[in-house]
Amino acid sequence: MEISVGAVLEGSIKSITKFGAFVALPGGRSGLVHISEIAHSYVSDVRDFLTEGQEVKVKVVGIDDAGRINLSIKKATPPPPRPQGFSRERQGRTEYRGGNRSFNHSPRPGNHHSSQPRPAMVSQAAGPADFEARLKQFMQASDSKLSDLKMTEKRSSRRSGHR
Repeated sequence: MEISVGAVLEGSIKSITKFGAFVALPGGRSGLVHISEIAHSYVSDVRDFLTEGQEVKVKVVGIDDAGRINLSIKKATPPPPRPQGFSRERQGRTEYRGGNRSFNHSPRPGNHHSSQPRPAMVSQAAGPADFEARLKQFMQASDSKLSDLKMTEKRSSRRSGHR
């Protein structure tokens, strides 16, 4: 049987290592599923996801000059559904694009010197559950701290007479 890049095959886990798993393929060949290609989520230990002898569906993602076959379980299966209520809308955001980079800027919600706690001061349990909201919260707190630091540096340089 000819194995080519892009083919989706059935195989069984032959052995497990720290960096991935070797899969026995049809025709007596075998290939490696790297740890980063096992699941759609973070994998710290391959044995948490796979066991020897387990039947798996794999996609051939590469064959190198030495004939070694690189496989992916992740690309052979559909991604898990997103959490309910997840949205990628960028309401109230300005997106800057230039060259090979793109930057997003979110306006700050109100004066950071108000009596409301900054996002960094909110406890983990009370904070939002999804990653993007937590990342946005972190970035806002970081921007606020950098702004405070720059203001302090300007004031201290004016007092000392240096510019």
